[in-house]
Amino acid sequence: MLHTARAVVRWLAALTGVALLAAGPVMIGVGISGQHQVTQQLTAQQITFPANAKAGLPAAESGYAGQQVTTGPEAKAFSDMIETHIKEATGGKTYSQVSAEYIAATADKSTPAATLTTLSGERQTAFMGESLRGSLLSAYQAWEVTYLVIGLGLAFTGIGVVTLFGGAVALASARKSRKITVPETAAALTEPGLNVQH
Repeated sequence: MLHTARAVVRWLAALTGVALLAAGPVMIGVGISGQHQVTQQLTAQQITFPANAKAGLPAAESGYAGQQVTTGPEAKAFSDMIETHIKEATGGKTYSQVSAEYIAATADKSTPAATLTTLSGERQTAFMGESLRGSLLSAYQAWEVTYLVIGLGLAFTGIGVVTLFGGAVALASARKSRKITVPETAAALTEPGLNVQH
């Protein structure tokens, strides 16, 4: 019974190694494919950083001057730039704060038309900016997940190699230890010095 349990464990180790070894490269391929998809989607949008500070590029994103957004980190940087512009346009207020002010101002019939126009513009700017930021941050998160998938694929491949090797060694050593040598004659079964009658 114990011998059967050990044999099952050896085979399970070898099969687990094979499964991990097969899954690892697939995961790596899926991760790389995911990065290509994010790049294709971002490239199709033709989003480009401003060329310099005069064109609206904040100092924090100056390293991206004039570049097209094609990767997750670039999408995150562009999102940060949009956040800076939203805060500048709304005086540091969020979309929900600007929207609440706009709704309150429209309910108050004494609000001047110029104030309503300003609040409406800020509300629209904040809404559009936050919508674009959400899309760009989704691309960034997808890009980061691809790194996780690639990393897991590499780990699975490495663990698979080690597990398969360990399982193979265990199976090979089990076969060697199970070899039984049968003597050719009954006389070979006796030890020297024993008084055995034939």
